[in-house]
Amino acid sequence: MKRRKVGNMLGLAVLSVVLERPMHPYEMAAVLKHRGKEADLPIKWGSLYTVVANLQKHGFLEAVESVKHGGRPERTVYRITKAGHDEFEDWVRELVGTVEREPPRFQSGLSMMGVLGPDQTISLLRNRIEQLEDHIEAQRASLEQLRPLMPRLFLVEVEYDVAMTRAEVDWTRAFLGDLTSGAVPGIEAWRRYYETGELPADLGELVEKEK
Repeated sequence: MKRRKVGNMLGLAVLSVVLERPMHPYEMAAVLKHRGKEADLPIKWGSLYTVVANLQKHGFLEAVESVKHGGRPERTVYRITKAGHDEFEDWVRELVGTVEREPPRFQSGLSMMGVLGPDQTISLLRNRIEQLEDHIEAQRASLEQLRPLMPRLFLVEVEYDVAMTRAEVDWTRAFLGDLTSGAVPGIEAWRRYYETGELPADLGELVEKEK
């Protein structure tokens, strides 16, 4: 992945909306929130004005006018430049076509779940599955409402989210089944470690002997 002059996802989101028409930062935020982009991108709204200033500094945005309505503060309207348009296209091309492994928080938690013990882990995984199923149902309901109104091109990120969440549910449910049935070696040794804080004299017991 190349190092970009403005490398956070809020910068990408800003370029995506000013590509349509010139906007001031407040309007950019309003459009992005209306479209639910914080669900697709890791956005920190507090840094919006800093990001806009950086995009302007590097020639991706340019100020076209300042507007003032009533007693509101004066607002600067920005439009995308040719360099900004090229940067936006190149950035999206990179995101779609280049694999970048970023371990999710769940994966990090799994790597350390030994500290929780099997019983607590089983309870947490059951709760996680319920939350994931609720998310899937909400996203599917959203898709059903939007399909008659919008081309599929503008809904693929929701389809992807549903598919990836379903895959996580399937894996988590299968692993949960192995934990509850005792198919995972070392369950009792893991439980004793959690209860006593003492590792087995033979660490191999955690992976080989308890079946």
